[in-house]
Amino acid sequence: MMYTCTPRHAAAARSTSRKVIKRGKKSFAVDLHCHVHTPAADEIAKQTAVPAGDPMARFGSQRTADRQHELRRELDAKLTSIEQRLSDMNKMGIDVQAISTGPGQYYYRIEPELGRQTSRVINERLAEIVSLHPDRFVALATVPMQEPEFAVQELEYCMKSLGFRGMEIGTNIRKAELSDPRFNKLWAKAEALGAVIFLHPSGFTDTSRLKEHFLTNVIGNPLDTTVALAHIVYGGVLERYPKLKFVAAHGGGYMGHYPARMDHAYRVRPECHDHISRPPSYYMKKIYYDTMVFGEAQLEHLVKLWGEGHVVIGTDYPYDMGYYKPVDFIERTKSLTRKQKDAILSGNAAKLLGLKLPKKK
Repeated sequence: MMYTCTPRHAAAARSTSRKVIKRGKKSFAVDLHCHVHTPAADEIAKQTAVPAGDPMARFGSQRTADRQHELRRELDAKLTSIEQRLSDMNKMGIDVQAISTGPGQYYYRIEPELGRQTSRVINERLAEIVSLHPDRFVALATVPMQEPEFAVQELEYCMKSLGFRGMEIGTNIRKAELSDPRFNKLWAKAEALGAVIFLHPSGFTDTSRLKEHFLTNVIGNPLDTTVALAHIVYGGVLERYPKLKFVAAHGGGYMGHYPARMDHAYRVRPECHDHISRPPSYYMKKIYYDTMVFGEAQLEHLVKLWGEGHVVIGTDYPYDMGYYKPVDFIERTKSLTRKQKDAILSGNAAKLLGLKLPKKK
């Protein structure tokens, strides 16, 4: 098999070399949920009067904060080294990663101008990684969501000048929901550009009952995605911008598995259809869900509810809550057909990201 990842825009082609990957009979695989850390952005963020901090540590117990500090040291090489990343991708059977920043570098809490600067530094680093290995990486931008006008400008720059395929955003912005009208210009721009919108949480906003047992992540991360998707759906984001391409991390949280209750509420509660003209499941079928659900039964349920055409690989590389046998996970799920497996392994992500897959032998 051979594969090349050609940038959509000539300005993104900082390297003219194009390597090829030969995979033999192995399944081609694309990971849409994986992270990079950019130390230079940390230095800029230190200028803020509002300390950013690690949300897992900020919202969790002291024990969680201590472990987060240890984990960062352990993961530095994986988060920053291209060589280490490529080695790990080969071990996982991943051919292409759609790289995005770690959620600890959203920096939504800091001043908008500093947010713009950190976003640009991170995005330039992501572009550099792609330019060095265009056969193995594509990039999803981070944007300063605390100032939507800046976010629109950064998304346009990244997609038109750097050849990015979309953006990664958090599940709430300073506790503002993504259905807030202030974000309408960003959704309009993302729809016009055909941008993938990777939705990734960073803890949960109300942590009073989640401090112990790392529940701020175990329950909190998928719960924040659940709340965000509920607002996106009920708040009419996909009604107003029907061509948006949302990809929800961690299998869409709990929303990805429980649409029937949402549809029932739409039928019986007037406040559940203020902004939408169809049942919630209609809009949820537009969303894509990653495979970060750990169990075969959960993966089967995602496919049953939303179809194999809306499920993509996610590993959450390189964090401890990730899953690093993604190809084996899909291959051993017996209820899936070969066609379904191929779609989940690479076909769906290729369509979303504008990749040209190798022809089967």
